[in-house]
Amino acid sequence: MPITNDAQRLRIYIGDQARHKGVPLYQWIVEEARKRKMAGATVFRGNMGFGASSHIHTDKILRLSEDLPVVVEIVDRPELIKALLSDLDTVLKKGMVTLESIQVLAYRDGTPQ
Repeated sequence: MPITNDAQRLRIYIGDQARHKGVPLYQWIVEEARKRKMAGATVFRGNMGFGASSHIHTDKILRLSEDLPVVVEIVDRPELIKALLSDLDTVLKKGMVTLESIQVLAYRDGTPQ
C-alpha cells in the first residue's frame, strides 16, 4: 500500500563503524526496510559530528579512520515505522533515533501515468 499524506520520518544517527551481524548497521537498516516493503530509505554520511560521548568524529586527513557520522532516513506509514522501531531497539547499541510526523506531498516511481 503506497504512503499517503500523513506519514512519519524516522532518522537514525549512528557511526559508520557500527555493525550488526558483521555488516554495517546502516546497510542492515536499509535492507530491513526493503524487506518490509517500506517506501524507501536513504543513508547520509557526515563529514563531521559528535554524539553522546562528545567525541568529535571528522574526515580530516589525519583522522581518516574515525567513526564518521551516518544518518539513515526512512519515511513511511506510522504502523510500518513502529514495527521497524521495535526491531531496531534490539540492535542499536549506540546512537540516536528521532521520529517526526510529516505530510507526503508526492511519492512517484517515474512510471508514466
